[in-house]
Amino acid sequence: MALFTDGPVSAIEDLAAQDSQVLNVASVEGIDLTRKLAAAQEAVAIDLEAVLRRPGVGPGLCGPYRLTHVAVTPALRLWHTYRTLEMVYGDAYYNQLNDRYANKRDHFSGLGKWAYERLILTGLGIVPRPVPRAQVPDVEPAAGAVPDGTYYVTMAWLNAGGEEGASAIPAAITTTASGFTVQPKPANDGPFPDGQGCVTGWNVYAGAAPDAMVRQNAQPIAVGATWTQTAAVVTVGSAPGRGQAPSWFHAVPRIIQRG
Repeated sequence: MALFTDGPVSAIEDLAAQDSQVLNVASVEGIDLTRKLAAAQEAVAIDLEAVLRRPGVGPGLCGPYRLTHVAVTPALRLWHTYRTLEMVYGDAYYNQLNDRYANKRDHFSGLGKWAYERLILTGLGIVPRPVPRAQVPDVEPAAGAVPDGTYYVTMAWLNAGGEEGASAIPAAITTTASGFTVQPKPANDGPFPDGQGCVTGWNVYAGAAPDAMVRQNAQPIAVGATWTQTAAVVTVGSAPGRGQAPSWFHAVPRIIQRG
């Protein structure tokens, strides 16, 4: 799993799994599915923020619960998928005023409400010490004796409990009688990742292929430190993870409107 804020909750493949015609409709009607996924995520984020502000929700261990504490669960992914499909068919309907598109829009609107209700019933998946997804690290040649070849390198942040966030998109480097250094990139809003102060270190992974990367460090690397690979990469060990799983499911209080 991963955090809601790590990236797209669902993908085009998830849309196609729920509706076999969506790729064709998007092509015919000129609808950008990637942008629709992003728009739906913004809409879902607004609804989630409203839920997190309800009385009785929080506080977390590293500050009040925010979107950064919310883990992607099956119910949340399904809600986002249906919300996206509702937007796709809403767009297609207003392009052509085709009742078939309107019927599908309403169908997925109903399924979206059902998925939202399931999410509220099961509770929000909460990560008390959230670790954001790492950005692509800077990988540069350095003195060393790594066997010549092309290597893929990624990293992931850690919290004090040893939980690892989602790993970065791998960087690639080709070595020739050298080694390489790995330097994490700072978060967009400061020198260290956000994580409400929960990030305490990081792991580095490397391998000859994106699906063959293995952790290279025996102990967590300090935040702000650089890793230098001077010898052959380790080929047996832990692979990069997909992010944090929820520590618990937090019940969401229902609000009964008066009047």
